[in-house]
Amino acid sequence: MSALPPPDREAAAELWAAFLATRPETATLAPEYAVEFYGDSPQMADQLLELVLIGQKRATAGLVADFLHEGEALPRIGGYWIACDGRGVPRIVQQSVDLRIGPLESVDDAFAWDEGEGDRTRADWLDGHRRFFTRSLAARGVEFDEAQPVVFERIRVVWPPEFAD
Repeated sequence: MSALPPPDREAAAELWAAFLATRPETATLAPEYAVEFYGDSPQMADQLLELVLIGQKRATAGLVADFLHEGEALPRIGGYWIACDGRGVPRIVQQSVDLRIGPLESVDDAFAWDEGEGDRTRADWLDGHRRFFTRSLAARGVEFDEAQPVVFERIRVVWPPEFAD
C-alpha cells in the first residue's frame, strides 16, 4: 500500500480563501480548518473522496487515538476541514454537522448508510472499520481494541458550489 503524500497546504489555503470570499462571516465564526485525507492510502483517499463528490458519503469515523497520535484536535460541530485527493490536492471544504464519540459497536444502521461505503449495512461497516483500524494501528505497532473510542462524524460539503449540499 502506498503512503499518502503531504497535502498541498498552499492550495488548501487558496480553496479556503475562495470559500471565505462567498461567506466572509465564516472567518470570524470558524477561522481554523484542518487539511486531511479520507483513508490511509492514495487509492483509498480517491475512492472515498469520490463517494463524497457524488453525494453518497456524508459521514466518516476515526479513532480518537489517531487524532491524538497526529497531534490534531478532535472535530467539533461547526468546524471545517478540507479533504484532499490521493495526490494531496485539496478538493472540497466540508463542515462537521454532527458528532458523537462511542465504541465501535455503537454504530447504528443510519450512520453506516450515511458513511456510504460497501453495501452500506451496519455489518459491512463494522467489518470494514475493524480491518481499517486494525491495519492503521498495526502500522504504528499498536493493537486495536474495540473499546477504543471512535469519533462518529457527519459532514456536509460547503465548497466548491458544484459539490456543495
